[in-house]
Amino acid sequence: MEKQFALVVLNWNGKALLETFLPAMEQFSPQANVYVIDNASTDGSQALIQESFPEVKLIQNAENYGYAKGYNEGLVGITEPILILINSDIEVTENWLTPITALFDSDPELAMVQPKILDYKNKAYFEYAGAAGGYLDKYGFPYCRGRIFDTIEKDEGQYDDIETIFWASGACLFIRNEVFQILQGFDEDFFAHQEEIDLCWRAQNRGYRIKYCGFSTVYHVGGATLNYESPRKTYLNFRNSLMMMYKNLPKRHKFSTLFIRLCFDGLAGVRFMLLFKPKHCWAIIRSHFAFYSRIPKLKNKLEFTNINNYFTEKSVIFSYFVYRKKNFITIRNKQ
Repeated sequence: MEKQFALVVLNWNGKALLETFLPAMEQFSPQANVYVIDNASTDGSQALIQESFPEVKLIQNAENYGYAKGYNEGLVGITEPILILINSDIEVTENWLTPITALFDSDPELAMVQPKILDYKNKAYFEYAGAAGGYLDKYGFPYCRGRIFDTIEKDEGQYDDIETIFWASGACLFIRNEVFQILQGFDEDFFAHQEEIDLCWRAQNRGYRIKYCGFSTVYHVGGATLNYESPRKTYLNFRNSLMMMYKNLPKRHKFSTLFIRLCFDGLAGVRFMLLFKPKHCWAIIRSHFAFYSRIPKLKNKLEFTNINNYFTEKSVIFSYFVYRKKNFITIRNKQ
């Protein structure tokens, strides 16, 4: 019988992670065929899969394409109705697919789902990359139920629900294969970071729905491929956020919103200097020049939409740093 899911791990020199986490992915995902897309690893990952995981289908990319193009290239030819795009440093749990299967089966218009993502190293707490589902503020800053900037909430059942969200984490993203193809996959110019938010925004421009399912749990190591404190990550996040906003913002508010966002980025640069992190400040400056240089190309990718309700909070920066609202519930309830 054809399986409903394709569980697809993107790997680059993650042999140790595959050894650790692939067994549970195979054991607890009977509804899925398991694939590994390899981004030209040099650490013996391919041999490990062939020798130790013969049931896993290996797809070999010609070079390290990063997250966006790596998945776009590797997913060609995969035909299962629902794709599970999952990091190599994710521990899945028993029966994790059951509630998500029911969710997709009950809602044919549902395009994407994210499970609850907890911290592998501290399992009582949410994990930075996605937590209990993501949102944006007006100026493109992402935040999550369970995580606002560096404040991580303890999982006390407060997000054991099914909720509509704006973006689902690329650490563990369920998406209908048909929708992925209609959207033409990830924007490969992003390379890595925030390409899943761009994908989710583009999906909603076309009327698709995205939900979080708090009855399915995975544990994420986080930072295993690119450390959260890396200036490289700072550069990619700031550059890609500006690119995403330029593409997707409603035309009427595009330039005023971008201008204010650029000012916020300047304040972030000053903050990094005050924290004695000059490399991160320089990363923001480089990200701006990289964004400016890409504007001619971005003009060919504009999303024509009049949707204005992409944000649920005007400024999460002000809520967090000025009004000292440190968790999602206080921000949402305007307490």
